Parts: sequence; C-alpha cells; structure tokens
Amino acid sequence: MITDPFFYAVAIPAVLVMGVSKGGFGSGLGIIATPLVALAVPTPQAAAIMLPILLVMDATGLAAYRGTFHRRNLGLLLAGGVAGIALGALTFRYFSEAMIRVALGAMAIVFVAHRMHQGGTAAPAVTPSRAKGLFWSTVSGLTSTIAHAGGPPLSVYLLPQKLDKAILVGTTVIFFAVINAVKLVPYFWLGLFDARNLSTSLVLAPLAPFGIWLGVWLMRRLSQDLFYRIAYTMLVIVGLKLLWDGVRGLAA
Repeated sequence: MITDPFFYAVAIPAVLVMGVSKGGFGSGLGIIATPLVALAVPTPQAAAIMLPILLVMDATGLAAYRGTFHRRNLGLLLAGGVAGIALGALTFRYFSEAMIRVALGAMAIVFVAHRMHQGGTAAPAVTPSRAKGLFWSTVSGLTSTIAHAGGPPLSVYLLPQKLDKAILVGTTVIFFAVINAVKLVPYFWLGLFDARNLSTSLVLAPLAPFGIWLGVWLMRRLSQDLFYRIAYTMLVIVGLKLLWDGVRGLAA
C-alpha cells in the first residue's frame, strides 16, 4: 500500500470531488480527480487506483438514481462508449496525455462558447442525434479509458438536450457504471492492477459513498436553471484547467 502522506493529501480530496461530481453536482468536475492523484504518482498508476473506487461510486450512484434515465439516449451512448474503450485499449500506450488534455479542454470551451452564443441556458433544447451521440460517446469511452476523462465529451452531447436534471444525472451514472466495469478488461490486459494499487484503492474506497451522497443531496436542492448554469460553468473551469495542463505538458 502507498504510505506517502502527500499522496493521501491529494488523493482524499480527489475521491471526494469525484464522488460529488458523480452524485450530480458540478457536472464534469470529477475530471480533475485523476490529474490530482497524478501529482503524487504516474498517471497510469493514478488511473488504476481510481478505477476500483469509481466502481464503488457507480454502485452507490445506481442505487440513488435507479430507474431514472433517458431510454432513447442510453443504448446509443453505450454502443459508442464500448467502442471508445476498445480504441483506448489499443492506443493507450501511444497517446500523449498532454495532447488529450489540450483536445478535451479546447472542445469543452468551444462547446460552451457556442452554446452561450445561442443563448446559454435559455437556448432551445436540441433533439438527440444518432451520429452525434455515437461520436461523442466514442470520444467519451476513449478519454475515459486513458484518464477517466469521459465527462466533458458526454456533456457536450447531453447538456444541449436540456433533459430533466435527475434524468440527465441518472443517464450519466448508468453510462459510466457500464463503461467503468468494461474498462476492467483492458486495465487487467495492460497490467495496470497490482497488489499495491489495489490495496491503496481499498483504503480510499470508504470515502466514495460519502462523496456520492453529498453530490445527490446538493443536486436535489438546486433548481433546474441553476443546475444547468453550474454545469456549464464547471465545464468551462474544467476545460481551462485541461487546456492549461496540456499546453504546459506539450511545452515541457
């Protein structure tokens, strides 16, 4: 088990933030969790430590949002997400983490800027599109495999539909529950799990249900309009953070 105090100083907040995000508050904010843990350990190891914790969060989230999801979207998104995982597994060792962060950050910022130009949260709802759904869910599966960073691509597709906030969160919870379970296969195949990583995950796992509960509690107390305003704001913050980290990585 990892015993470095600095590791836990960054890992504990990372797990709590991820839980709050997956519970429905601060859409996309959980993307900072793996980079936070990566301040103390290499990124592949950070991703391996986080995955079992994510599975605990998924189980808690499924219980909180059982039966609450958008049927028309979910099957399509899962097909694209699994395809993205396969692509991510095959290219895992060849992707530059910095390039992935720059691409994700730029996509998130351009998307929000475009939506603001259309009227922001007052913009009309967009009808689900099969082509867009497959594209963005594949990107989500790919980036989720590499760095648990599948939130922004999925948000780019789902947020403009202006779904009921509980339906939106429930759909996202189910999508990532399946995606994270499927990711176990390539993670084992890539040799990312070992006794040290798994025992460290076990120590951090009890924090997961608390983070989820806090996110659900906050989400249920927000109005629909405020929920979406926070979601777009968080997406911009996350996008800027990813872009900054990616540019620094490319320049290093």
